[in-house]
Amino acid sequence: MAINYTVKADVVDITTDNPKADDVFLVDTNVWYWLTYPNATSFIPSQLSEYPGYLNKALGAQSRIHHSGLSLAELAHLIEKTEREIYEKTVGQIKPKEYRHNLTGERSRVYSEIQAAWLQVAALAEPLAITIDALATTDALNRFQSEKVDGYDLFFLESMKKHGVVQVITDDGDFATVPGIQVFTANRNVINAARGQKKLLPR
Repeated sequence: MAINYTVKADVVDITTDNPKADDVFLVDTNVWYWLTYPNATSFIPSQLSEYPGYLNKALGAQSRIHHSGLSLAELAHLIEKTEREIYEKTVGQIKPKEYRHNLTGERSRVYSEIQAAWLQVAALAEPLAITIDALATTDALNRFQSEKVDGYDLFFLESMKKHGVVQVITDDGDFATVPGIQVFTANRNVINAARGQKKLLPR
């Protein structure tokens, strides 16, 4: 079933856009995954080149680049899952908890991959801090009612709001449903929906 995005953000097509020195981006976890992890996989192979390519252009243009500490949790999950799937191709199926607890060598390798990825993130981007307290969780819960994003994204958006950042580089179409931000993406479904709803932003 096709996803029917109601686009409320301004959307920028990164396949035609050139980053600028005054851009201030939060980079979503999926982009860090494709940029920093050599075994990264994708259902759409172009994602493996388009997002890292655009981020490298942004760095070259002296754009300000931010990451969220929450991306470490998501990256760790994605990398562990991918490494387990690689392991399963040669050994056979194994449950996630068994893979994590029973295979010391694999655990060390997963840690090394996560550490290497996160060191790259930390070297390329400044942290966008958020304190997840009662106020933040209340604001996030209120946002969940009106904006179709997942739990991690709620706090990404809260940190953007707190720091006055409105630009996000992501393949996640959920961000396109959020008013008041600019979504920089190569997601063709989002770009086509934005074009049809007159929310595609030329720069």
